Amino acid sequence: MSDPAPATERVLILDFGSQVTQLIARRVRESGVYCEIWPYSADPARIRGFAPAAIILSGGPASVPDADSPRAPAEVFEAGVPVLGICYGQMTMCAQLGGSVASSDHREFGRAFVDVTAPCALFRDVWSPGAREQVWMSHGDRVTALPPGFRAVASSEGAPFAVIADDHRRYYGLMFHPEVAHTPHGAQLLRNFTHAVAGISGTWTMAGFRAAEIARIRSEVEAGRVICGLSGGVDSAVAAVLIHEAIGDQLTCIFVDHGLLRGGEAEQVVRTFRDRFNIRLVHRDASDLFLGALAGVTEPEVKRKTIGRLFIDVFEQEAEKLGGADFLAQGTLYPDVIESVPMHGGPSAVIKSHHNVGGLPERMRMRLVEPLRELFKDEVRALGRTLGMPESLVGRHPFPGPGLAIRIPGEVTREKLGMLRHADAIFLEEIGAAGLYDAIWQAFAVLLPVRTVGVMGDGRSYDHACALRAVTSTDGMTADVYPFDMAFLGRVANRIVNEVRGINRVTYDVTSKPPGTIEWE
Repeated sequence: MSDPAPATERVLILDFGSQVTQLIARRVRESGVYCEIWPYSADPARIRGFAPAAIILSGGPASVPDADSPRAPAEVFEAGVPVLGICYGQMTMCAQLGGSVASSDHREFGRAFVDVTAPCALFRDVWSPGAREQVWMSHGDRVTALPPGFRAVASSEGAPFAVIADDHRRYYGLMFHPEVAHTPHGAQLLRNFTHAVAGISGTWTMAGFRAAEIARIRSEVEAGRVICGLSGGVDSAVAAVLIHEAIGDQLTCIFVDHGLLRGGEAEQVVRTFRDRFNIRLVHRDASDLFLGALAGVTEPEVKRKTIGRLFIDVFEQEAEKLGGADFLAQGTLYPDVIESVPMHGGPSAVIKSHHNVGGLPERMRMRLVEPLRELFKDEVRALGRTLGMPESLVGRHPFPGPGLAIRIPGEVTREKLGMLRHADAIFLEEIGAAGLYDAIWQAFAVLLPVRTVGVMGDGRSYDHACALRAVTSTDGMTADVYPFDMAFLGRVANRIVNEVRGINRVTYDVTSKPPGTIEWE
């Protein structure tokens, strides 16, 4: 792991299982402060070695009064640094430091209001005594007695100690969630904690990360050879360009074209890397192999694992032709890492079943280089722009590694791929023409596993149905449906039905994306 910020400039977030813990990290990084999320059960020695300038304890689903509920490591309160507890984090901090927490009949979930009763360092330039402020609550338990040294500085109807402060030790607690958009001034509260309380300068930038990561790559790789697997997406592309800037021709990229990309994307990858960046590139068209292996496969997880297994097989074949390498580079992101560690018994290992986040098969005998491992998706885009990558690549909507295969429920065939590519291209073309592409996080078409009867002209048709999806997001962790007007949807549907042979019906999916999932597929 790289060290993108000195200890005096970084924050550690200990995760107790909240669905929105990643949003804490996003808000902290947006203020120019580097942070990492670790499980609350992290090795105490590791916490001491990280030597954070401040620690944040996240929310979580457990109940503090339960005997087996999780607790913060003792090192948190022995480190001598500011601590901020959020929701469950506030309650376990109180319980561990001598206060009391009890289950309450007056629970608070959703929008609520707190009454500010006293000044506090967290409130600087945001809240004043006597004000009533909107926040987002999510708790059943509540603090009933404060630990020695604490004072209450805000209260709500269901939480008499909605905000607490120990100014001497620089310990603070919030019963609400400042990281979510529904707490209007929440980002500023977090900024006051990191900047005003912890004294962090907030100078962490993508330019600084780029310089530090290039130096780290050079130190790690030295004279070794690196191969990078390109998927056609943003993440692997940015990783490759960054590594090439660090070690030049010691890097060779292998682009395994599985035949499941959008129309024209394979050609764009080749042009970008060979012509624009002059990076050594091996292009292997393995579409026949992948489609043959997917014939008759209908179960989604089997499709994913089949694609992943074949990708590694083909990649290894091409690597052997090159004489092997010392390192394998891939575009693992920070959400991939978090979602692939079952910290709280969740389904993350299944969610990320097509990633090599946990390491490589032993037979590959290479070490991993993952320069984006500490970054979120929007930070990767920002890094790509500092590297001079074209906006058509850096700003494109996220595209999953298994490609169009997971957007064709049921068996994948060339005919279905052709229909889906054409419909998908029309959808994105109309979004671009309407000037909406950058306002949407991700938009795509799905070929549904149903056929419908329709009347086209003077005859009946029995063809496929297509669904369109489009969501807005800032980080890919939560998303809302994009509110297209009916005229736009009607125009897209009319074009698809008229121009794509084999599709006679189009629907728009209005499902939103819940927190705690990274991909939208």
